[in-house]
Amino acid sequence: MQQDLIARARAWLAEDPDSETRDELGKLIEAGDLAELGDRFSGTLQFGTAGLRGELGAGPMRMNRVVVIRAAAGLAAYLRAKGQGDGLVVIGYDARYKSADFARDTAAVMVAAGLRAAVLPRPLPTPVLAFAIRKLGAVAGVEVTASHNPPRDNGYKVYLGDGSQIVPPADAEIAAEIGAIASIDDVPRAVGAPPGRSSGGGWETLGDEVLEAYLERTDAVLTAASPRTARVVYTAMHGVGKDVVLSAFARAGFPAPALVEAQAEPDPAFPTVAFPNPEEPGAMDLAFETARRVGPDVVIANDPDADRCAVAVPDDSAEAGWRMLRGDEVGALLAAHLVHKGATGVFAESIVSSSLLGRIARAAGLGHEETLTGFKWIARVDGLRYGYEEALGYCVDPGGVRDKDGITAALLVAELVSELKEQGRTLSDLLDDLAVEHGLHATDQLSVRVEDLGVIADAMRTLRERPPVMLAGLRVTSAEDLTRGTEKLPPTDGLRYYLDGEFAARVIVRPSGTEPKLKCYLEVVVPVADASELGTARERAAGVLADIKRDLSAAAGI
Repeated sequence: MQQDLIARARAWLAEDPDSETRDELGKLIEAGDLAELGDRFSGTLQFGTAGLRGELGAGPMRMNRVVVIRAAAGLAAYLRAKGQGDGLVVIGYDARYKSADFARDTAAVMVAAGLRAAVLPRPLPTPVLAFAIRKLGAVAGVEVTASHNPPRDNGYKVYLGDGSQIVPPADAEIAAEIGAIASIDDVPRAVGAPPGRSSGGGWETLGDEVLEAYLERTDAVLTAASPRTARVVYTAMHGVGKDVVLSAFARAGFPAPALVEAQAEPDPAFPTVAFPNPEEPGAMDLAFETARRVGPDVVIANDPDADRCAVAVPDDSAEAGWRMLRGDEVGALLAAHLVHKGATGVFAESIVSSSLLGRIARAAGLGHEETLTGFKWIARVDGLRYGYEEALGYCVDPGGVRDKDGITAALLVAELVSELKEQGRTLSDLLDDLAVEHGLHATDQLSVRVEDLGVIADAMRTLRERPPVMLAGLRVTSAEDLTRGTEKLPPTDGLRYYLDGEFAARVIVRPSGTEPKLKCYLEVVVPVADASELGTARERAAGVLADIKRDLSAAAGI
């Protein structure tokens, strides 16, 4: 067993084209670190949830050039099998460690396989890549990013020609092609071309034309002659959003956002945050510090690849003086704003997002759909006009970007803040209006990060074998195992409970598709007769949510 492990590690070392990971793996072999080698060679990173994501390092259970070259070759083989072997593949990348290398490797594999490849000119937001796929008539797109994961992670997100992330069965078919590759020594790779040119059989490095086309479209999400007065503090969270956000705001005629300077420039080490995710505790501290100094109307943050958008509002009761809005709150605000702007079509959301969106849509006479988690599903809803998910993802221009887009969402938030400002009102005031009209929809999340994925499997098995009958004193009236699918949803690993009693509530439990986490999504709906009841309603909702967390943790054994 030990000899087999060392042999596999030496075989990997022999074909690894990256001097850094070769050196890393060579030291592990020399030191005889069987525990670390065993972890790295315990299997392979699984291709799914739109692609790959994992920690950087040598070995098949890490993100590295060998894994990426194999993934690119598998994607190329899939495209050839679908009769698209001469099509264009567009490749984008963020500013994380190794992202540019992975992008070049992907382009080199595509061209050598007979496809054409074009790489975006520099690290740019993921929505620009999603836009470029359809703009350039590509058959597929790849974005090298780990979004808001820790610094040592990277990922590989795959889109098809409709501009949406892959869904089954494409993911399994690509995975099968990857699995058929014996060695990357068998995978030919081409040499690239200078920026703006394609020659010598290599790939093209694009100029700024696609970015300009994307920026020209961003202003289209706004109403002509709408007020553009919102004063914004903005953080790029050490990612790639700053320049594109500043350009989009300038073109739209908004005041230039005040930057959180320490987080403005791309930095793969993410030195000022424990996790580069606006939802994580402490991630917004510097933004709030800047806001206290500048005094803006709103704080807006992107995650590192700028496909998500976080919003914070002034709140005297909060220790920082500012309160992060939940993704469900921003989702409802943008929906209400689009209704006010006369939007038509279908509003869609993932099943873990607030049911408030459905009430807003129905009240406006609009269609409403629920999908599985992820924009790969939301973006495929027929007639989609607006889609969101609670994890800070918003699609406000599906005609341009069939994915979440933190740039256009930020513009729409700034427009809404400007319109309310003219009326002497705020985002908090509009949230109060929605609560009075539709009931207070309070949401929360129980999220458990684990080292051992077996903990998640055990919790899901426990809940399936002994489902709760009461949570927070509310009776469980419906318990669905989503692995069986529903009338409208394909099967997925999740559980959904509906509760009833003094209040209506809903709980969804599922393993994260991108992180080692068990996620539990909670919602309670408290009827509100008028604005005078809001304070009491929020207190009662918070108490119920806390009790659901407690009881659910006990039921799941976590």
